[in-house]
Amino acid sequence: MSNSPDIVIIGSGVGGATVAAGLAATGAQILILEAGDHIADLPVNRDQRAIFQRGHFRPKEIWYEANGRAFNPGNYYNVGGNSKFYGAVLSRYRKEDFDVIEHREGVSPAWPFPYEELEPWYSKAELMYQVRGSLGEDPTEPYHSVAYQFPPVPDEAPIAEVKARLKAKGLYPFSLPLGLDLDAWLSKASTPWDAHPNSRDGKMDAETAALAVALKHENVRLETNARVTRLDTGAASRIDRVTYVKNGQTVTVSPEIVILSAGAVQSSVLLLRSKNDRFPRGLANSSDQVGRNFMNHNASAVIGVSPRFRNTSIYQKTFAFNDFYLSDGEGGPPLGNVQLLGRISEKVLKGSLPRAPEWLLRFMTDHAIDFYAMSEDVPNPESRVMVDDDRIVLKWQRTNWDAHLALVARLKTILRSIGFPVVLSRPFDKRTPSHQCGTIRIGNDPATAPLDPYCRSYDHENLFVVDASFLATSAAVNPALTVAAQALRVADHIASKDLHASGARWRTERTK
Repeated sequence: MSNSPDIVIIGSGVGGATVAAGLAATGAQILILEAGDHIADLPVNRDQRAIFQRGHFRPKEIWYEANGRAFNPGNYYNVGGNSKFYGAVLSRYRKEDFDVIEHREGVSPAWPFPYEELEPWYSKAELMYQVRGSLGEDPTEPYHSVAYQFPPVPDEAPIAEVKARLKAKGLYPFSLPLGLDLDAWLSKASTPWDAHPNSRDGKMDAETAALAVALKHENVRLETNARVTRLDTGAASRIDRVTYVKNGQTVTVSPEIVILSAGAVQSSVLLLRSKNDRFPRGLANSSDQVGRNFMNHNASAVIGVSPRFRNTSIYQKTFAFNDFYLSDGEGGPPLGNVQLLGRISEKVLKGSLPRAPEWLLRFMTDHAIDFYAMSEDVPNPESRVMVDDDRIVLKWQRTNWDAHLALVARLKTILRSIGFPVVLSRPFDKRTPSHQCGTIRIGNDPATAPLDPYCRSYDHENLFVVDASFLATSAAVNPALTVAAQALRVADHIASKDLHASGARWRTERTK
């Protein structure tokens, strides 16, 4: 496999790890290249001062805004990608998310296929990621052909109390679908899992749920600390060389198929930087859409505080409600999803309020409950990722912000009505990767989309992009399960269409 693997997968996040798991049984020689390394099982993984105040795990890189202002992004480079730190929420897009949706600001376009096409793959992804959940609680929940195999993660007593108050107001809070073994997680330490790194602690992330499946096969190999710097094309426009750097050495491999899964920003950056005389705008970019339509959920933390409420919960993040997901509740355009954040302690909060003493923050957090309000960011071609020599330039133009402000205002009113007289909110900015997506989207028209509905490049027949880049819309739910479901769908397509004809030849040649 040293220089001619059958398949090279660039990145080991949800997209890369899951497509690897889906292809592993084909017998094709698969090389997974990961820019980072494994997260070691160390005490710092549960040290909230180190994580939130000192930024222990934040990358040592700088991106730039279009005006030249520098910032440190919150993206992670390690085996498992950003999923090592995610909140383990594995929601399906709603059926309506695959159709055209009119928002207050802009239109969310239809996907190139309906919900029903992805539904079986959602079920397979839920099995792979061992999702805990319950059907029948959320009126917006789409059809499931297979029930959840595990019951939902239980609400702690203070959280159950708040859920009951919301139900009494006529809302429909439901158990979050979570990829989490709660007992395993809490056996390490009494901390929430949201934004805390996972080192085989019970969180079902890309490494533990999908990559572990792939690596059980001898034909699959993972190479860490291997940063891909360039893709090159041959005379037939196929990707014929992948160049990466490891330990200061430059290595080139020549696979039959390349699957790019480096994330919505880095995947587009790699394609743009791999431009050549034949493809002066970058690879897979005859549409001039690579890097465009960048989306990042409009998101805010909303904290309700009451001296009469005592929050003794450890993890908190167990329910959500979608009462304003398909409309504003009054017949108007959608507002979005509301779900609990992982429990915010005084150590976590001080990362955002460094001047405040922890004792004061502890008093507040002991009497608070923490929500995450999330609204759709509508695709906009002028919201984009660009490269300027060695610089990554992110020009994010928020859309649908008025709807998000309306969702936050509605949530504040609700919290006050159920006994939280003080409600604070704070939006997340570009330093927080709130589900970055859309920069190399799928579509039926190669003039407006770089990828076909199976994530294959229209320009290069052996290039697939399988990460959140391909998402046609951001919807207003966590995207990880949709990425995983599409990854399994794409793996099945590659296995049946691309490997079926040539896989036997590869296996025969390998045994000579």
